[in-house]
Amino acid sequence: MCGLTGIVDLRERRPIDRGVLHRMNESLHHRGPDDGGLHLEPGVGLGHRRLSIIDLSNGHQPLFNEDHSVVVVYNGEIYNFAELAVELQALGHTFRTHCDTEVIVHAWEEWGEDCVQRFRGMFAFAIWDRNQQTLFLARDRLGIKPLYYALLPDGHCIFGSELKALTEHPDFSRELEPQAVEDYFAYGYVPEPKTIYRLARKLSPGYVLSLRRGEKAREPRQYWDLPFKDAGVTDFEEAQEELISRLREAVRIRLVAEVPLGAFLSGGVDSSAVVAMMAELDDKPVQTSTISFGDPAYNEASHADQVAKLFATEHRVRQVEPDDFDLIDKLIGVYDEPYADSSAMPTYRLCESAREQVTVALSGDGGDENLAGYRRYRWHMYEEMARAHIPGPIRRPLFGFLGSVYPKADWAPKIFRAKSTFQGCARDSINGYFHTISLLPDNLRQRLFSPELKRELQGYQAIEVFREHAARAPTDAPLSLVQYLDFKTYLPGDILTKVDRASMAHSLEVRVPILDHELVEWISSLPPSFKLHHREGKYIFKKGLEKHLPKDILYRPKMGFAVPLARWFREDLRERVRESILGPSLAESGLFDTAYLKRLVDEHQSGLRDHSAPIWSLLMFEGFQRGLVDSSQRVA
Repeated sequence: MCGLTGIVDLRERRPIDRGVLHRMNESLHHRGPDDGGLHLEPGVGLGHRRLSIIDLSNGHQPLFNEDHSVVVVYNGEIYNFAELAVELQALGHTFRTHCDTEVIVHAWEEWGEDCVQRFRGMFAFAIWDRNQQTLFLARDRLGIKPLYYALLPDGHCIFGSELKALTEHPDFSRELEPQAVEDYFAYGYVPEPKTIYRLARKLSPGYVLSLRRGEKAREPRQYWDLPFKDAGVTDFEEAQEELISRLREAVRIRLVAEVPLGAFLSGGVDSSAVVAMMAELDDKPVQTSTISFGDPAYNEASHADQVAKLFATEHRVRQVEPDDFDLIDKLIGVYDEPYADSSAMPTYRLCESAREQVTVALSGDGGDENLAGYRRYRWHMYEEMARAHIPGPIRRPLFGFLGSVYPKADWAPKIFRAKSTFQGCARDSINGYFHTISLLPDNLRQRLFSPELKRELQGYQAIEVFREHAARAPTDAPLSLVQYLDFKTYLPGDILTKVDRASMAHSLEVRVPILDHELVEWISSLPPSFKLHHREGKYIFKKGLEKHLPKDILYRPKMGFAVPLARWFREDLRERVRESILGPSLAESGLFDTAYLKRLVDEHQSGLRDHSAPIWSLLMFEGFQRGLVDSSQRVA
């Protein structure tokens, strides 16, 4: 995988500071330790760091067309590049390499902005076309690869694979975006297209941005959306066979590499399915990696071992104690903006372990969003039944009252924790799902924030992110709609961000066959009942895999990467929590109600409440805020 960055003067052709461009590029060294390159011309500076995967001896970037009028910097893999190269050669284009990067240059020459429609893969790239005086930025359909940009007040556009590249520019303002703070404490990440900074934006998945020198800046344009178009599929058995066939093909095209290649194997359905397909497609043993936790409550290693033995993989297990909190400070630097998914810790260790074996790893990410695997989808459909059968004028006050009086029983078994369910049923569909997935509920965020921050928000609430996506959704089917919302928010903002940063920190490329866009489009066309059948998520996937995997793998309860935060914050990290959350960094930010911060910490550490989610999110924000202050002091 790679890292890209650039500075383009959109007003004139003022000289680009080579030293600034170099620092921006070197901030991404971890993404591409094999090679680096800069290109400068009047008003244009492009940088690239390369992790060599295909055509190792060539493919140096920035890469040009024949007359050097078009140049590209690119991060990703285009899996159909060989077919596109043949088509472009037939149209008269001359190729000097055998890498996918050169296909982008010639595809731009031939098809212009529509070139992205031809690419199958994961990508983020920037093209400078000197003849058209145009900067063209593009990101893949699902958001597997990241791309950040900012339009500076002086007319320069700066961009990069990670926010840290932008913050290296001396004219980049680090003023925080208040709405992003509200979004972060609701979702646990800052959803596209916002970043934590007012000035910077993420280019959203499935979008391009074309900027022409001397013209007013345009808004990004969407070139792809998840269709959820009913294809009229009614035969369940035929559909499950086609699903496995399409998955096999998505895996096959991701096995091309000139470096060691393997797979993550958790022992869950999705990663096991990917490994099963790899084993069928390759005579050599698959290289697999997994994480083993010392605490059996968090350990899936035995299930991974079962799958590894079934397919005779060369299996590597890294033992990681759940008390791996030494990683906290490192993760703050990896993610560049507040990020509150604690599973980033084991994911980081998994990538670290895999990199000792391979340079490319296939993962099972995307299966839950595609095939309704999350338990929250099931609970959402139960709530939808209540909304459908109980009129709003009765339902809202009834469940609202029950939600207000029912105790918040964090200590009780799940069956007795009905408060959240009552609160969800009192809301409409979008608000109910938002309530289900929120890291911190509305009332807690209101108590957490200072009067100053509330004034700056001017009534803005994070649910507006969902509302905007729902308004553009191509479906109103209850299950499909919340899947669509997750594809727009949770998948790129949390899951794919987590894997990209954790893998790139170790110069590891991760490929995600279940997020092949052709496969995703086809799955979206299936009836919702094929995906969530009664209480069983991923139903059609599991039925189709019964010929390939044992039933105790397919139908066991989902675990995921869990971290024992509640215990940490009462025991091992007790003093750190108090120093960080009740210390000067958050107090001096002016964003929080300091009295409520103390109440959160006291209630959790006394055992009265489980506030592990807000405490973790505050720890991550405090680390980011502390880094922000340190950076400003260094600049000063």
